[in-house]
Amino acid sequence: MSVVSTQIQLVQRPHGWPEPSDFRTAEVTYGDVQPGHVRVRNEFISVDPYMRGRMMDTRSYVPPFQIGETMTGGAVGRVVESAVDDLPVGTLVLHQFGWRDIAQESADGFRAVPEPPAGHPSSVYLGVLGLTGFTAYVGLLDIAQFTENDVVFVSGAAGAVGTIVGQIAKLKGSPRVIGSAGSKEKVEVLTAKYSYDVAFDYKTAPVRRQLAQAAPDGIDVYFDNVGGDHLEAALDAFNDGGRAALCGAISQYNSTSRPEGPDNMANIITRGLTLRGFIVAKHSDLMSAFNREMSQWLADGEVDYDETVVDGIGNSADAFIGMMRGQNTGKMVVKV
Repeated sequence: MSVVSTQIQLVQRPHGWPEPSDFRTAEVTYGDVQPGHVRVRNEFISVDPYMRGRMMDTRSYVPPFQIGETMTGGAVGRVVESAVDDLPVGTLVLHQFGWRDIAQESADGFRAVPEPPAGHPSSVYLGVLGLTGFTAYVGLLDIAQFTENDVVFVSGAAGAVGTIVGQIAKLKGSPRVIGSAGSKEKVEVLTAKYSYDVAFDYKTAPVRRQLAQAAPDGIDVYFDNVGGDHLEAALDAFNDGGRAALCGAISQYNSTSRPEGPDNMANIITRGLTLRGFIVAKHSDLMSAFNREMSQWLADGEVDYDETVVDGIGNSADAFIGMMRGQNTGKMVVKV
């Protein structure tokens, strides 16, 4: 039986900040489910900062989105029609077919996942139990080589990844976790809910000054989601042997001119610092350890999370733009 899928497509590459006019809503008709294929009705789709980079036609670790094609990315849904034995109707699945209410593709593109823990929506597989949580786990523990008693600074700490990084750092023995965020309300939630010892609003005063006040004895680990002035501030605050996991640089994603570099790069040499960028998809060997620890932490109530939920597949572009402008606390998802 045929079905109509509502999908969001990229129609032009944004110049600077993305706009709703860069996207369009399209209706795609799927025919009968063919052997080896499944039809999935999505429950939630993910919008993420890395997607902004894929909107540019430049070299990166993944190919750019193509003009006129449906936006891809993380989604979780349920099989509603199946022509394979391994994914029967009713199975909850993860996939990367992205911004659409119904996906119909080869079963190879879907991965079955258990029902979420009691009281949690399936969207946890896009956030705390998904690539978001895994990114925090890999970046802090493997890339930055966190050790007990390290003082940790996280930029963009109220975002999807940042809220998880602070909690893992405290669970693993950090005596002091510091976060930056873009509003008074986000600063308050970091210390009240997400285990941060201190947080500051980067919009109220220079980051260098605020980080120096928050970390009078310096920092050992920096988890970078922002780049720019935050990286510059971290280079000032690092103790000897400090390590940085460079996860993202959202402050530069929508810039129309070449950003200025930090003016204190010499500290990398004089303090013996290590700055390492990473792509989480290249660290699948750590997935089992992550699944084991994060599932237990969530079940025990030791890890918390927030979701900013936008209703309706037709509002996916607005959700993405809102996330880029910092309108979310925790993971931004679209409820289909």
